[in-house]
Order: sequence, then C-alpha cells, then structure tokens
Amino acid sequence: MTRTNPYDVIIIGAGAAGLMCALTAGQRGRRVLLLDHLDRAGAKILISGGGRCNFTNRDGHLAERYLSANPHFAKSALGRYDPADFIALVDAHGIAWHEKTLGQLFCDGSAKQIVAMLEEECARGGVETRLLTRITAVSKPDEHFRVGTPGETYAAASLVIATGGPSIPKMGATGFAYDVARQFGLKVVEPRPALVPLTLGADDRLFETLSGVSLDVVATLGKGRFREAALFTHRGLSGPAILQISSYWRHGDTLSLDLLPGTDAAALLVEAKRTRPKAEPRTILREHFPDRLADVLADRLMLAGPMLDHKDVALAAAGRRLNAWPFTPNGSEGFAKAEVTIGGVSTDGLDQRGLMAKRVPGLHFIGEGVDVTGWLGGYNFQWAWASGRAAGEVA
Repeated sequence: MTRTNPYDVIIIGAGAAGLMCALTAGQRGRRVLLLDHLDRAGAKILISGGGRCNFTNRDGHLAERYLSANPHFAKSALGRYDPADFIALVDAHGIAWHEKTLGQLFCDGSAKQIVAMLEEECARGGVETRLLTRITAVSKPDEHFRVGTPGETYAAASLVIATGGPSIPKMGATGFAYDVARQFGLKVVEPRPALVPLTLGADDRLFETLSGVSLDVVATLGKGRFREAALFTHRGLSGPAILQISSYWRHGDTLSLDLLPGTDAAALLVEAKRTRPKAEPRTILREHFPDRLADVLADRLMLAGPMLDHKDVALAAAGRRLNAWPFTPNGSEGFAKAEVTIGGVSTDGLDQRGLMAKRVPGLHFIGEGVDVTGWLGGYNFQWAWASGRAAGEVA
C-alpha cells in the first residue's frame, strides 16, 4: 500500500543527526516522518560518555578538528549551528551539565535526558516517528521519493539519510547510507574504523605483559598530534591518545609515542649517569614510569647493569627513543570497537548548505554517514547536530 503523499520529509535514522533534522524540519511546519529499524530512538546517544553523553565540545565549531577528503566542507554547517546553540537548547530543558578535560561537555545525570529533550522537541514539531521499521526499498520514480517497508510504502519530496556508518554493528549499525548513495550515483570514500583501539604484532609482543598500564603520552602520526592518556591492552594500544591517532592511521603506518612528554629523556639519562653512576637504569626509569613499564622499557633498550656501564651516546639514544617510541600496529579492533566511522558519502556530491545531493534534488545525507569525522570528545555529536540542523532547515 502506498500512502497518498502525506509527508514533506522522510528521515531514515533516528539517531542524533536524524532527531535534530526531524525537530528542525517539523518546527518549520514541515510534515515529517522519522523511521528507524531499532526499538528506540537515540540508541548511540544512550551509551555515549559512559551513559552521560559527551554531547558536544567547546571547540566543536572548529573545522580543523574534523577529518574529511574536503577539510573545508564542514565549515558551513558548523558555523551556522555551533556548540553554544546546542548548549542553549540543553539549558532551556533544564538539563544540568559539566565540563571535563579538553572542552568536553557531559550531562550531570543521564544521556536519557538528551534523548528525551530531542523527542520532546520532535513532538513540538509534530514529527511522526515509526520505530522497528525495516526499509526494504528506496526509489525516486517521479518528483517524490518512495520508501518501502514490509507493511507500507511512504512518499515525500525530500528524503534524508541519517543512518550513520557501520561502527558498533551490535547496535544495528549498517552501511545502508552508502548503499543509497551508490544507488543514486554518489561516490563513497572508503569507510574505515575510527576512534578505535589498535593491535600490535609479534615485534611488540614484549608489551603484552603491560595490560592495564596507562600513562600520559603525546601520540603523533602525520598531521595528528594528541597529548592524552595511552593504555596498554592484551591486544595492543588503547586510551584517548590512541583512539584519536587511530583516525589518522592506515595499515603499514608507524605512529610515535612520546612516553615522557615535556621531558628531554636523553638529557635525563645522561645526567642520571653523572649523579647516580651506580644506580640501575630500571631504577631511574621507575621514577618516571609505572614499575612494569619501566622494566619492559629497560629490557627493550638493553639497559642492564649500573648506569656507569653505559656510554653517554647509548643513553642519549635510549632517551631519544623514549621521546619518540615507534609502534607499527598490525591492525585495529575493527568496527565492532570503533566509536565512529571515517570516510563515507563523498562531500564532492553534496552541497555545503543543506547537505543535499547536487544531482538528486531532495536527497540529503547527514551525520556519521558523510565523509566528515570528528575528534574524540563530543565533536561527532556536534557534527550530528550541525548537519542535522542544516538539512532540516531546507528539506
């Protein structure tokens, strides 16, 4: 059964971007149908930030904090709906929040408050939401799009795809957005796991014994440079610094970890030899690292015996390595553990203002499904809000 076109806009995907798009279009007076295959809206919102939702970042409007084949594409949407705009909405609903490190904003209470806020705003706009709805077909036989489901086919002049990427498949994530994009002739930039732990191979097997050890580092790879915590795991490396740098990593790349940021480790070791010649290197290292890590580093650097047994040039070389320790991961933990997806629907085929396909009037792609990926720390939610708003204002 095909409905006589009662809708102006159909949005597929009731996540962060889809909800923002729906409430924006609905409050413009548009007749909006929001569809999702899960049993509730905002599923990813609910699990984010340990259940407290890192809903934006103070610097979420800065386009340089986002990765894309076109680094300028996100500027338009981010400039028109910035973190202060979303904070104002949160404040209007009386949701208490706090700021953590590096500009990250979290709910004091629960992520459920953010979902409830978005649903309430959708209700104000008269948005009709249908959950547990599987999409069987999407087409555009005339001036209207048709969206098929097992029970009904819906029609609308505007169609917004807000289904995200394939990260966290256990929550029902799929590559649906890419399939629709390709169906309508849009290009897709290779999707890869992002904000994901990295795995180490046999060459770094020594570090397997350090599972659970964490330390402050500077992780560097290409244009990416992050000073945050790194965590050794039984499979490799994790922690905020590693999740951040993973977005820049590709197979075969070597990343560098400064294990003593802010300290000239070469000078430190050479000076320690002068002042404490009989001390063992691992004793010196234990004063700067967790014991287990100090022991592993001493073994890998072949620093055995007292400091006086080692030439200054060898100690300086060991110190330089501590300030730039190379790791060549053999992989990542994949989409199952990735917080987001890098890559997606190419921005070349979308206009910046409303994220509409240039060659398919009325077809929009928003949120994670687009080739715009933010840093860790609330940036990807800000992109969801901004891109959802941008499409909702024109769809």
